[in-house]
Amino acid sequence: MKFPFFIAKRYVYSGSKNSAINSITWISGIGIVAGTMALFVVLSVFSGLKDFSLSFSNDFDPDLKAFVKTGKKITINPETEKQLDQVPGIEYYSKIIEERALFTFNGKDQLAYIKGVDSVFYKVNQIEKTIFQGQWLEPETDQAVIGIGIGQKLSLGLFDLVNPFEVLVPKPGKGTIDSPHQAFTKLGLIPVGFYFSTDEMNQKYVFANLDLVQELLNYNTNEISGIEFKLKSGANEIEVVNQITQILDSKVTLKNRSQLNESLYRMLNTENLILYLIFTLVIAVTLFTLIGAIIMIIIEKKPNLKTLYNLGSPLKDLRKIFLFQGFLICFLGSIIGLILGILVTLLQQEFGFIMINQSMAYPVRFSFFNVLIVIGTITVLGFSASWIASSRVNKKLLEN
Repeated sequence: MKFPFFIAKRYVYSGSKNSAINSITWISGIGIVAGTMALFVVLSVFSGLKDFSLSFSNDFDPDLKAFVKTGKKITINPETEKQLDQVPGIEYYSKIIEERALFTFNGKDQLAYIKGVDSVFYKVNQIEKTIFQGQWLEPETDQAVIGIGIGQKLSLGLFDLVNPFEVLVPKPGKGTIDSPHQAFTKLGLIPVGFYFSTDEMNQKYVFANLDLVQELLNYNTNEISGIEFKLKSGANEIEVVNQITQILDSKVTLKNRSQLNESLYRMLNTENLILYLIFTLVIAVTLFTLIGAIIMIIIEKKPNLKTLYNLGSPLKDLRKIFLFQGFLICFLGSIIGLILGILVTLLQQEFGFIMINQSMAYPVRFSFFNVLIVIGTITVLGFSASWIASSRVNKKLLEN
């Protein structure tokens, strides 16, 4: 092993007498540096874009959310709440009600979801970060926080006590309806804040206090439609899920943050995979240049190889010389490319010299996982290319 590696190092550092071979080797090395750097930077950029995309949904989505399996509501009694308080992995939990409703203001209508939340909801989620104008709800009031998209469609202003902002939901029951008053339950709300997130979320929710929504939907004080949980740092999610399921007697379905945004996570992961495969293909094409350079070196060193073969060097050791040579070129190129890629990523992350617009830098995130992906990719491709080139060393070559 030492002998082939020693010869390979000599070939790498001493170069070839043929300037054309040296030029091709340099081109392949530069291609490996550029390909490695590009692959790492692209993965870092996508990591940043992924974090940026998920940051909007993460402001609304809890670590865990319990949905009703059947029907629209579940009953939570004081004993159940006491048991939830004793689960070690839960830091906070919030009782909620979500229901589709019609909102009216000054002659304009808009369908959206009214979401009743309790006093600890803002501790479970990061909703306060999204408040664009105004304030968050005060407990036991008729206040509402509205998506900016809903506010724009209704031409709604904050703290407007002259024009009523009302929410209507259908009344349960059967029989003939003679008037709108019989068909809908109506409740007045006071807009105190606008939240801003994605276009979809901006038009989805109107937040109000839980007791107010219970009154609107004719729910009892212990009836809700779901529970949102914030877990303690380092908590085992699987154990917490099992404990919650036992406490709630399998009446609910539990989903974590990624399951709540399954389609978004799937889309982002698919895009990441496609970008990775594209840049891996570019590196693989670049390595064809390396294969050609090593084959030309083999031909040039043919007399030396014959001498070593006649002196008793096994054929496999002669192949290892060029296997190691190609791998060393790939290794050195990948290290330089990785250093440059990390440098560019950290500079962009720290100083944001590449901007999307005047106020926002292109998001990137340094990740050791991306470093491992790049190293693994270059290692596999570099070894494969070197093995293909070194296989040209055979008895037929040495005997001619």
